[in-house]
Amino acid sequence: MPRIFITGSADGLGRHTAGALLDQGHDVVVHVRSAARLGAVQDLLDRGAGAVVGDLADLEQSRDVAEQVNRMGPVDAVIHNAGVLHGPDVFKVNVVAPYLLTALIHRPRRLIYVSSGMHRGGRAELGKLDGGARTVTYSDSKLYLTALAAAVARLWPDVLSNAVDPGWVPTKMGGAGAPDDLRLGHLTQEWLATSEDPAALTSGGYWFHQHRQEPHPAVHDEAFQNKLLDHLARITGERLA
Repeated sequence: MPRIFITGSADGLGRHTAGALLDQGHDVVVHVRSAARLGAVQDLLDRGAGAVVGDLADLEQSRDVAEQVNRMGPVDAVIHNAGVLHGPDVFKVNVVAPYLLTALIHRPRRLIYVSSGMHRGGRAELGKLDGGARTVTYSDSKLYLTALAAAVARLWPDVLSNAVDPGWVPTKMGGAGAPDDLRLGHLTQEWLATSEDPAALTSGGYWFHQHRQEPHPAVHDEAFQNKLLDHLARITGERLA
């Protein structure tokens, strides 16, 4: 069975995804921000999941997360699920960390980046990021992440790279009153990570509940992708090879 690594697995969609994949008999590696959070996934560990620890807002800890995963052996899929909605770490956690993990984890067969329908409200410009003159919003970060998924699909034709809109689901981030179906919120990630369905064996898509949709126009703009990759390479010191 495939081995699947899921970032941000202590709660929300990441935890639900991990539990569902374990139910299906898959080999799962979960991720928590700190050792103190391991208790939140103890039931998953008791069912056979492996675990890695590290704060994805910190570059060196993100590097260490990649090293921990690599020491466990090859993974077949990575689900980049971890994310924050507000605060100073939005860009670091939602964009920089997925980029760095993509660059450093031994290349899997499948990559899934959990985006958001809010990416359509993101600003497709990067010029002021270096000087810190603007705040990266959640919508901006999800636009960048979706463009990253598309760029990886273009640059790595041997890897299935896709972005997923899970919908507005009732998690801690989405709120108890969120209107979308929680099960459907993680079904597409599981499907893209494991299925041999021909539709799941395509790359470069933006998915909502197992249906491809058109993302923000900038997502497939190669000039925008390249500027984003260059910026992330400068920040991290790692370039996608």
